[in-house]
Formats: sequence, structure tokens, C-alpha cells
Amino acid sequence: MDTNIEGQIKNLQEQIDDLKKKVTGVENTHKDQLSLVVMSGELDRVLASMIIAVGAAAMDTKVKMFFTFWASASLRDKKKKGKGKDFMSKMFGMMLPKGRNKLKLSKMNMAGMGPLMIKSLMKKQNVMSIDEMFKQAGELGVEINICEMSMNLMGFKKDEMIDYPKLDYAGVATFLADAGESRIQLFI
Repeated sequence: MDTNIEGQIKNLQEQIDDLKKKVTGVENTHKDQLSLVVMSGELDRVLASMIIAVGAAAMDTKVKMFFTFWASASLRDKKKKGKGKDFMSKMFGMMLPKGRNKLKLSKMNMAGMGPLMIKSLMKKQNVMSIDEMFKQAGELGVEINICEMSMNLMGFKKDEMIDYPKLDYAGVATFLADAGESRIQLFI
């Protein structure tokens, strides 16, 4: 063969190998992972978030939840009190629900009856309660990060949050790094 043709073939093969490396690199940038922002402090949305998280984890997808703003109130433990709160923090603490079982149903709270109605329907139809969903999520390895900025704004303290196996405190940069690696990102 002509050395010029051999050189062109070799150059072409090098380009193909380089493209294969780039394609493989792009294919491997996303993990089988779900990153979920939970912002709403309403029961229907927290329930939807937990149903999606538990379902994905049961299908062997790694799940990372980021609770921020109003949703962070759903992670407060009704039996715990935060120590060292200033006046504004105490006011937020009194006005916001203390835990997931004190959340309003939705914007249509049905004169306060909404949460009782949906919980009754869930029980009647053998749907896990929100407490059971959190327990199942913990057993399946779902990670929950609470937004530190939101906690600080609302005056929540770490010592008043729920006990959960994979609970941590993080900022938006942590969420964005997780979301950047995730195959699926959701905002609820």
C-alpha cells in the first residue's frame, strides 16, 4: 500500500478512537440517580415526592432529596424543640407546621378537613401512610438533605429535625452537584 494512504488510514483510525472516548465519556456522565427538590410544604406534594422517591429506590435507583423552604417544616419532629432561637425564629416555629403530619393538604385544604380525608382514603385503599413512606425510604437508602439556608431563614435548628438514617444538611451547591450527575431531576 501507498504510505500516504496508510498514513490517512492511521489518522482516520486515531480520530475514530478519539471520538469513541468522547462518546463513552458523555454516556457515563449521568448516574442511575434521581435528584428531587421538595419545596412545597403541602401534604399532597410531600406525599407525591415520597411516592416517587420510594418507587425509584425500590427500582434500585439512587435517590437524593433536597428539602428547601416550606418543605423543611415537614421534617421537624413534633417531640423536639430547637434551642437558642431568637424572636423571629420562634414566630416561624409557631406559624409553620411541626412535622409532616401537621401539613395542610394543599391550597384546597377543605376547611382543615383535607389532611384527615386523604389519610382516611389512603388507609382505606391500603396506601402507605406518610410515616410509613419515610420509614420505607430510610430502609431503601433514600438520602435527604435539608437546605441550610432555608433552615437559617426560618429559624429551624438541627436538634428539632426528625431522626432519619441518611439525613444531612447542605447548600444549593451540593444539590446542583448531585443533580448534575443524575439521570432524572424533579422539582416539586
